[in-house]
Amino acid sequence: MRRTALAALCLAAAATAGLTGCQPGQDSADSKPKGPFAGLSGGQITERALKATTDATSVRLKGRVTDDESKGVIDIDMAINHAGECAGTMSMDGEGKADLIKTGSTVYMKYDEAFLRAQSKGESKEDTQAAVDMLAGKWTKMAVKGQDAKDIASFCDLDSVLGDLSDGGTAGTTRGRTTRVDGTPAITLHEKDGKERYTAYVATEGKPYLLRVDSVSGGKEPEHLSFVDYGKPVPARKPAGEIIDLDAL
Repeated sequence: MRRTALAALCLAAAATAGLTGCQPGQDSADSKPKGPFAGLSGGQITERALKATTDATSVRLKGRVTDDESKGVIDIDMAINHAGECAGTMSMDGEGKADLIKTGSTVYMKYDEAFLRAQSKGESKEDTQAAVDMLAGKWTKMAVKGQDAKDIASFCDLDSVLGDLSDGGTAGTTRGRTTRVDGTPAITLHEKDGKERYTAYVATEGKPYLLRVDSVSGGKEPEHLSFVDYGKPVPARKPAGEIIDLDAL
């Protein structure tokens, strides 16, 4: 169950990193683009978007990505910041939901029954029912000292999740049309890497934040990741009520 949570957050990072991972042709220097970001190539716009995004104090990631190991589809909705705090939810193949909060040196998680049963496939009925009886609908906690907790905590840190964004090249990005993303004026940017195609949307008003990344890969279900609520406080607070200490079990 903890690895499933980690997978969702890792994949969120991978989806954002896809924006800088390709190396096809560049914008023509003679195209002299006009309108928003006039005179800038797709790569130059990307660089501005990456700087604005990584400089943000916090952001909320919402979307759907594929877990390469299980081939399942993970839905995430997670707010994260540079202080290593996070709060949000995730689900696997639409089977139940898990809540995650990381604040201070503690990771808190809560699973519903459907999530526990889905993640217990292959286990005996007795073991599955025991897990459901003990954990369903209840908050659990782990100190950030075991490897699983450390891995999860690392992906609750905006620096870690977005760190790979600035590592790739941007020369292969091409400009697209202007549009709107949830009402925000934006410009589209395109990249291609073999069978994989990426479309990114960057705000054209205010700071050039990355708003959304879509990817399509040779017949696979499209993936998408939205970046919203820039700069808003992350609601990472210790849950109220009884909490099961997994480290003590």
